[in-house]
Amino acid sequence: MFNKSIINQLSILGLTLFAFSACDSGSSSPVVLSTMKQDSIEITVTQAELLESINQARSEARDCYPDDPSKGEMSAVPPLTWNSQLYASALEHSTDLAMSDTFAHDGSGTEYDITGDGEPSKFYDRILANGYSSNYKAIGENIAGGQKSTKEVMDAWLKSPGHCVNIMSDKYTEVGVAIITNVDSAYGIYWTQNFGSKY
Repeated sequence: MFNKSIINQLSILGLTLFAFSACDSGSSSPVVLSTMKQDSIEITVTQAELLESINQARSEARDCYPDDPSKGEMSAVPPLTWNSQLYASALEHSTDLAMSDTFAHDGSGTEYDITGDGEPSKFYDRILANGYSSNYKAIGENIAGGQKSTKEVMDAWLKSPGHCVNIMSDKYTEVGVAIITNVDSAYGIYWTQNFGSKY
């Protein structure tokens, strides 16, 4: 049922939203990712592998804007923890991208865009609809298409300034990542990385 498409090119987008509200809910619970195979696309990724890769990147100072010295280097930041609501929103969006054969932070507005209910959903709508606290401090999203491994997608995100900043931001404390495949789509493999923190 979950499908994604593949063209192995660096077509990735990064988006971040910061907002202020009131109230806290949702706790981290482990979600195990397993082998997803459809026709000729096979990828095996675990939650531990994804989290370790993200936190390894965050453990070192990094220049997310190597072509713009005025931006400076980002300091190493504390590790993120896994959040099941952020995972659920990432899974919803990766599924939508794969099944609708679209690629954007906005949902497709089709039957696969569950939160959108006939209209293109926004990433913050999906995060809230999947149970993340309305009392969030910051939320953000990275998406990618076509990368065949955690290393490949992390390398692509870290070479892209907006994505790198999301990964390195000290405003985030939690993350959820989902990967869906569909051989009949443009990219074949779709990655969504959702970030958040609460008051």
